[in-house]
Amino acid sequence: MQDHFSALNRGAANHVALSPVSFLERAAEVHADVVAVVHGDTRRTWAQTADRVARVAQGLAELGIGKGDTVSVLAPNMPELFELHFAVPVCGGVLSTINTRLEAETIAYILDHSDSRVVLVSEELRPVLEQALKLAESAPRVLQIGGAADAFAALLRAGPWRGSWLPEDEWDAISLNYTSGTSGRPKGVVYHHRGACLMALGTVAAWQVGHHPVYMSVVPMFHCNAWGHLWKAAIVGG
Repeated sequence: MQDHFSALNRGAANHVALSPVSFLERAAEVHADVVAVVHGDTRRTWAQTADRVARVAQGLAELGIGKGDTVSVLAPNMPELFELHFAVPVCGGVLSTINTRLEAETIAYILDHSDSRVVLVSEELRPVLEQALKLAESAPRVLQIGGAADAFAALLRAGPWRGSWLPEDEWDAISLNYTSGTSGRPKGVVYHHRGACLMALGTVAAWQVGHHPVYMSVVPMFHCNAWGHLWKAAIVGG
């Protein structure tokens, strides 16, 4: 009988990689018309959010972002940063959200240490990023979010993502977060798709979160990916 069990090799018929990006793909179907984002006068449903994510993922891929490439973001809590938590891993990239309170020297260190290929920055934080880039050894491509030099809008003009939403391996990195560096330089902490997925599911179970809750994103999205609450929201259509 043990021979029968050993023959159960992992394959497409019996295995799906665990990843929080699957929550958004499902939410676009199950919670399509439910409001997903409220930001000022902006209101977007889960279907609209998924469409934007798919376009941003394709836009990043057309810039050469693929598996294992670090995409850094320096921005406050905003809808675009929420969308990037899905779009970057969908195209295979690794999301690195940078603490918005850091000085230029530390930001430069993080950009170098993370091997960032692209850094997206909000208009108001562009000046400190420019200072950091003068100190950095690397030269990542800069894409501004909002303002006259808005490049995020160009990503949205790309066609929808044409690949699989899921990673080949659930142990692939999904995000790279940095500690505050209180006793030295900030230290990179890698999350994988599987861990992020289970953390989000665990939060729903432990907190007994019901359907369609309204969640105010008080935690900075750069801090541990907002504790995974951005991914959690897609599970329950919040």
